[in-house]
Amino acid sequence: MNRTGWLAALVLLGALAAGAGYWAGSRQAPHGGAVAEGPGQTAHGSGAAGTQAAGQGRQILYYRNPMGLPDTSPVPKKDSMGMDYIPVYAGEEPGGEGVVKVSPARVQTLGVKTAAVEMRLLAQPVRASGRVEVDERAQAVVAPRFDGWIERLHVRATGDVVRRGQPLFSAYSPELQSAGEELRIAERLRRESAADPQAAEAAARLAEATRARLRNLQVAEQTGARQTLHAPINGVVLEKAAVEGARFAAGEALFRIADLSRVWVIADVFERDLAQLRVGQPAQLVFDAFPGRSFEARVAYLYPTLDTATRSTQVRLELDNPDGALRPGMFARVEVMTGGDAPRIAVPASAVIDDGDRQVVLVALGEGRFAPRPVRLGVRGGDFAEVLDGVREGERVVVSASFLIDSESQLRAALSNLADAEEGGEGGEAGAPPAYDAEGSFEDFDAETGSAMLSHGEIPALKWPSMTMEFGLESPDLVHGLVPGTPIRFRFEERGPGEYVVTRIEPLGASPAPGAVEHRHD
Repeated sequence: MNRTGWLAALVLLGALAAGAGYWAGSRQAPHGGAVAEGPGQTAHGSGAAGTQAAGQGRQILYYRNPMGLPDTSPVPKKDSMGMDYIPVYAGEEPGGEGVVKVSPARVQTLGVKTAAVEMRLLAQPVRASGRVEVDERAQAVVAPRFDGWIERLHVRATGDVVRRGQPLFSAYSPELQSAGEELRIAERLRRESAADPQAAEAAARLAEATRARLRNLQVAEQTGARQTLHAPINGVVLEKAAVEGARFAAGEALFRIADLSRVWVIADVFERDLAQLRVGQPAQLVFDAFPGRSFEARVAYLYPTLDTATRSTQVRLELDNPDGALRPGMFARVEVMTGGDAPRIAVPASAVIDDGDRQVVLVALGEGRFAPRPVRLGVRGGDFAEVLDGVREGERVVVSASFLIDSESQLRAALSNLADAEEGGEGGEAGAPPAYDAEGSFEDFDAETGSAMLSHGEIPALKWPSMTMEFGLESPDLVHGLVPGTPIRFRFEERGPGEYVVTRIEPLGASPAPGAVEHRHD
């Protein structure tokens, strides 16, 4: 094998061993969540799994692969590289990490309450503000198609309730008088010209044209110069421009009438909520004029345009208004229920601990044991939140005193990490990364990455066998003057998962630097 291939193999082997060493080292110290077994308890399992750890009173469940591979053994063994399988104690098994044991007395003191994870229908409301408006399909305008004067008003005030066919006003119109005279003349000529077919036909055409003109003016043939106009629908007079004695022009709107027995509420819904809305969804409306009273409506229409200034779209809701309590222009607070009909796995919202970076629930395992469980949340509805991943239906979660138990869990994890650092590290100031000393030889230096290939002997603190692996260098000057094969003594720090940085290198034969701590191996 050429030098490049040899170095690549060493890098791969070193990376695998470094990852395994970090994982193994982080699990060696006893976790605070482990529960000590009492004397006389019976172990379960086969072989050595399920036996008590000598002198520690902790139950060994099985042995796991030191490289993190998914294979286990009920008895102690070594892997293909000669590394010992790592014992897994009760409370440290996957899913058991971070388990908190709380005494029954403390559970009672904390007031711990739990609730079941269950399938629920989540009503997730979309909230918006709206206003009452007239149903556009239930309003009419009275606008005569002829000029004239209002002689008498029968409906005199805005707000009056009218019935279909009820007289509104009487008007005089010279235009109607002229059309009536033309019709009478044409009828007389038609009768007098009975002996002359051509004259009679001309008179008939004139009479029919006059009748058509009166129909277009929406007046009856028998009506003369005076015409009474009637309400076209049942409703309330919203606008009245008619004044007794005033002149009006053709097409002028004198009355606007609307049926308010059914009204619209136009709500402004933000763009982000549009995907949740569907026609037919129920809604609850509250009006300031009627505190404590709610009205039911349904989504009838989603308007096709978006207001670019407010980033909102109008949504139309329709509701009955039999007593006329709702008046156009009223302000409404709208909640559209968009949860759907499909039940979802949900937990009470009070069970979720959210610190901004994660969402966690505390699962009650029984006998005073609680395990923090990361969850992925979906929609929220009322006092419940959908859980997409993390818990199963039927499990119980803590809904009160969650923060107290979670704080105890985090404290215990911090103390466990401190114990790991003290057992595997080389002293140093509080908060300093773990440091280790080793002896070996310098193999190569990569100036591009600033890393060095070093061989070393066994490192018991990390459960590493002898190997050659790549290390980062705090400074390239550490390897200045070294040639491949030079025996060295070096110190390195664990600055992150799988990140090992050499901080000191001394050729063997030189005096150790003051304060250096050396790992001696038998």
